[in-house]
Amino acid sequence: MSTETIVKTVTSAVGQLSVQPAQADSTSTVQSEDTYKYQHLLPAFDNNKKYAPLRAFDHVDPGHRALSHPNPISFLGNATRVTEMTPNLGTEVEGVQLLSLSHQERDQLALHVARRGLMVFRNQNDFIDSGIDSYREWGSYFGRLHIHPTSGHPLNAPELHLVYRDAHSTFNFELDDRITTTLWHTDVSYEVQPPGLTTFFLVAQPSTGGDTLFVSTVSVLKSLSAQFVAFLRTLKAVHSGIEQADHSRSGKRGGVVRREPVETIHPVIRKHPVTGEEALYINKQFTKGIVGLKREESDNILNFLYDHVAKNGESQARVHWTPGTVVLWDNRVTAHSAIVDYKESKERRHGVRITPQADRPVSALEA
Repeated sequence: MSTETIVKTVTSAVGQLSVQPAQADSTSTVQSEDTYKYQHLLPAFDNNKKYAPLRAFDHVDPGHRALSHPNPISFLGNATRVTEMTPNLGTEVEGVQLLSLSHQERDQLALHVARRGLMVFRNQNDFIDSGIDSYREWGSYFGRLHIHPTSGHPLNAPELHLVYRDAHSTFNFELDDRITTTLWHTDVSYEVQPPGLTTFFLVAQPSTGGDTLFVSTVSVLKSLSAQFVAFLRTLKAVHSGIEQADHSRSGKRGGVVRREPVETIHPVIRKHPVTGEEALYINKQFTKGIVGLKREESDNILNFLYDHVAKNGESQARVHWTPGTVVLWDNRVTAHSAIVDYKESKERRHGVRITPQADRPVSALEA
């Protein structure tokens, strides 16, 4: 099968879909698409399917149940290695198979991800190869699965968000007129109920590069002065999905908008519903302004906070991807950024994100 014939349009029960090409597999060897193991997970873009606005729902965080457990980290009992990645963020685990966790152990997992912000599980090939229905079941345990309004998804599986780049295509939200691809953000924070515990893994990766940066927005907040934090607690900001939708409407990233974009007001500091910890909740991709402040006032505060997040190395961790790695993070207490440093290699980076929604953000002043 030639590269030119790989790009195709197929008709399915969900409408007209464009299924896009790719080039290199997880071992960075070039092969035709009919032998690519994860062809069923290639990005598809439905040009006809539209979704109604998201409705509010009652979210019950599984981590709550683990709070009363006498040993809430017993799910790590069979681990062969547990490493704290940094003092403030991240735990790396070997020897625990995610697919084998009981419901009680999943509750403990949710609590530990909330407390540590980030967990990296190695040697999870069984999880990665378990298939789309398994991904749905896994994610649904932690919340209502989010359908992204603009990103690619596997054919007939809109609940899975795909991150994709190869020698010919990119469906990442990248701006080529910037000097860096680093863009700290929390996922789809413009939603009324943004994501909580999120699961992500790569099914193909470049031979080097393509790491992901994470930052603890709890730790970042703690490094600010008490007086300034007290002021920030009184503020709310607008998070907008309009720019992302317009980016797609311009013909980029697949060119689809499945659900009309929304703008939502969230507190600048939110309180985690399980741990009670406060975290800074702004991000440069979606936060457009602070409510009630004049533009210059808002811009100065937000730019200071963006700069603080970007430069706060004490609060950051870096995930180096190896085959079989599955990463879980809590979008309520972290931000992250992909590192697109592998462009010149022309290799494929193909990731799958399972994104359950959680609670509506509330501040400590509201709780």
